[in-house]
Amino acid sequence: MRRIGLVAASATGAVSLALSPAGSAMAAQGTLTVGLATHTNPSGCYTTNVWPMFVANNTNQVATVFDLPNCQGHAISQVRPNESSLFEFGTSVSIS
Repeated sequence: MRRIGLVAASATGAVSLALSPAGSAMAAQGTLTVGLATHTNPSGCYTTNVWPMFVANNTNQVATVFDLPNCQGHAISQVRPNESSLFEFGTSVSIS
């Protein structure tokens, strides 16, 4: 009987862990402006067709600037939290 209780407790703990939110790896906290668009709690890749590309990173994560759309090509720079910059050859930005 004691073994059944231990197995049930272990299973309950595993299910709770599997259903819990992933935590801080989900998205950056704050806003990221790329070109003319502002994204709240951004995560992933953002492409713009506005040049020079303006990036304002008001998040808690570093944003990486790429020279091709969809965060392809070369990473040409980074924008640290609470900084902004213009990029003549930037096309997309990645943030996690």
